[in-house]
Amino acid sequence: MDQQPPTDRGGPESGEAVPTCYRHPGRETGISCTRCERPICTECMVSASVGFQCPDCVRQGSGTGHHPSASTPRTLAGGTLAADPRLVTKILLGINLAVFILVAIAPESLLDDLVLLGRAWDPTPPPGSVEGVAEGQWYRLVTSMFLHQEVWHIGFNMLGLWWLGGPLEAALGRVRYLSLYLLSGLAGNALMYLIAAPNQPSLGASGAVFGLFGATAVLMRRMNYDMRPVLVLLAINLVFTFTMGGIAWQAHVGGLVAGALIAVGMVHAPRERRTAVQAGTCALVLLACVAVIVARTMSLS
Repeated sequence: MDQQPPTDRGGPESGEAVPTCYRHPGRETGISCTRCERPICTECMVSASVGFQCPDCVRQGSGTGHHPSASTPRTLAGGTLAADPRLVTKILLGINLAVFILVAIAPESLLDDLVLLGRAWDPTPPPGSVEGVAEGQWYRLVTSMFLHQEVWHIGFNMLGLWWLGGPLEAALGRVRYLSLYLLSGLAGNALMYLIAAPNQPSLGASGAVFGLFGATAVLMRRMNYDMRPVLVLLAINLVFTFTMGGIAWQAHVGGLVAGALIAVGMVHAPRERRTAVQAGTCALVLLACVAVIVARTMSLS
C-alpha cells in the first residue's frame, strides 16, 4: 500500500540574505525580471524572448508594443499563465477527498473493485468475484491512484500534493502539470504491477506525489536553487519507503523516476520546439508504461 509522501520542498540557502519575490514577500527566489530586475518567484515568472519577466512588465510591454513575444503570458515551461495557479491542484485534492469519503461510507466491495490488483486472488475465480488487471480490468491502474483508507495516509499524501503541486503548477501550466501528475501515478502503478506479487493489492496517490517530488528537484536545479534541502528530504522519504512495512516501494520509485524524466523534458526543452519535445517526453513515458503493463499481463496469462 502506498504510504508516506514527500513532505516539503526546499529553497535556496546561503550565508547571504536571499531575495524574496516582490509580489510574494515570503517566497525566496534567485530569479529576477529581465526588464525591471525585481526578484520574482516561479508563480510570477512569465516566459519572454530572453529570460523571464514579471506580470507587471508583461502588461506594460503588451500595452506599448514592446517585447511582442511576451504579449501572451507564459509559464517557465511555456504554459498559459493562469489567474489561479493552483486550480488543478485544488481539483485533484477535491477528487481524492471525495473518493476517500465515498469509500468510507460505501460497501467494502467498492474498494475491492477499484484497488490495484494484478490478478484475481483466486486463480480460478467464480463469476462475479474480484478480478485484476491481468483479467482485463486495466482501469485499476488509474482508479487506485485516488484511493486511500486511513486518515493519516490521505493526510500525508494531500499535504505533499499541496506543498509540491502548487509551485509546479505555477511553473509548468495546468495541462503540463496534470500530465506530470497522472503519468507519474501511472508509472508507479505500472512498476508495482510488474514487480509485486500478482495478488498484492495497492492503493494511494504516493506514486503521483513522488513524481511531483522528482519534478521539484529538476525545477530547483533549473532555477539554480540550493539542491541540498530537496535531496535531504528525498533521502529521508526513501529511507521510510524501504524500511517501513506495508509500503509499496515500487510505486514510489516508479513515480519518482517518471516525474523527474518528464520534468527534464518540460523545463529543458528548447524554446523553438518546446511543445514537441514536451509532448514527446510524455508520450515516451506513457509508451514505456503501456509496454510494461502489456508484458506483465502476458506473463500472467
